[in-house]
Amino acid sequence: TIKKIGAFSLKATKVGKDTALQQIVKLVQDAQGSKPPIAKLADTISGIFTPIVICIAIATFVVWFVAASPEVRFTMALVNFVSVLIIACPCALGLATPTAIMVGTGKGAENGILIKGGDSLETAHKLNTIVLDKTGTITKGEPSLTDIVTAEGFTENDFLKIVASAEKLSEHPLAAAIVRGAESRNLAFEKVENFNALEGRGIEARIAGKDLLLGNLRLMNERKIELNGTEKTVEKLAGEGKTPMFAAIDGKFAGIVAVADTIKPESKDAIRALQNLGLEVVMMTGDNKRTAEAVAKQVGITRVLAEVLPEGKSGEIKRLQAEKKIVGMVGDGINDAPALAQADVGIAIGTGTDVAIEASDITLIKGDLRGVVTAIALSKATIRSVKQNLFWAFIYNVIGIPIAAGLLYPFTGWLLSPIIASAAMSLSSVSVVANSLRLRSFKA
Repeated sequence: TIKKIGAFSLKATKVGKDTALQQIVKLVQDAQGSKPPIAKLADTISGIFTPIVICIAIATFVVWFVAASPEVRFTMALVNFVSVLIIACPCALGLATPTAIMVGTGKGAENGILIKGGDSLETAHKLNTIVLDKTGTITKGEPSLTDIVTAEGFTENDFLKIVASAEKLSEHPLAAAIVRGAESRNLAFEKVENFNALEGRGIEARIAGKDLLLGNLRLMNERKIELNGTEKTVEKLAGEGKTPMFAAIDGKFAGIVAVADTIKPESKDAIRALQNLGLEVVMMTGDNKRTAEAVAKQVGITRVLAEVLPEGKSGEIKRLQAEKKIVGMVGDGINDAPALAQADVGIAIGTGTDVAIEASDITLIKGDLRGVVTAIALSKATIRSVKQNLFWAFIYNVIGIPIAAGLLYPFTGWLLSPIIASAAMSLSSVSVVANSLRLRSFKA
């Protein structure tokens, strides 16, 4: 961009290696240079394979030196010795994994999927359970105020003014929805004192000389607030997929505010695709059970973990792992970070917080839940390519070494020239690279 007229002040908040682009480049480079567990298997096999081949080559030399006619025995023994060493060169074995990982992670980056390492890519194809955080993952994370129910003695606007004044100091998405609702009614906010956020429960504050308590049912029960028979109203709101919050002023029930978060349009299709891949899809949320089940029903999820406090999310992942499940966790918030780290594969929505992205194994830049499906499908395709590569690397050796050693000579008179052996060895490497490059045709 060239600005020809006028002037402006520009402040660079991140430069060089701290910019988003450079971090993406580093992630891709680190992933392409990493080794998944399957690569360590190839290294172990190579460590055993090499001394065995040297022994076979020496045995070939000795047998031919003894068995061949005296005038050609040294030449034949040496040629066959060299042929065995050349055709058994484990170049293709060394290329089998890194070529597939390099192409796979690169293809992931093209599709907005950043994979931190080869081990994450390998583990992703083994997943049998995927846990989805609700807010910001299944839903847009932009809730709006839908209902206000007041107790006797309060008008809607007066009640909302007090509640929104307190919520203005909260950073929770549900709080922002209430504030926006008050602003849309042009309500003036009151001065707030003694504001205190109660993690996983709600808030408390003093406004215009009144003590406000606002939060979920757990908070009301803890403070022994009588709800004056509002259970049916709460059930109705929760059944519509709305999140009700209770307010008490000066220790007495004052009313309910309800907010609803819109489900992302692609969520239902993405969840169905995950289920078609054979994964059990679980939704986890801090919402009450009725609201959580209403949202889950809309997107086709049957197992719901509701009323989970932020510090309890990683514990829920541990419980699933204790059931012998290989668990993937998808989330976007600060309170998702411990669960992302605990999961076998943590998948962060890239539109979320930096700490969630840092704690995850895979990051979806676009924030689209369908990226989870693509990441798992790409993992399966990449590991399938690695296994095919290992097959091609071994099959050449299994077939080529006996021929190079002269095993067919007594029956057919065939001996393998070192030139042909080197061509076959090169062909095995070419076939491995070509097979890996087929991943470039992978479709999201």
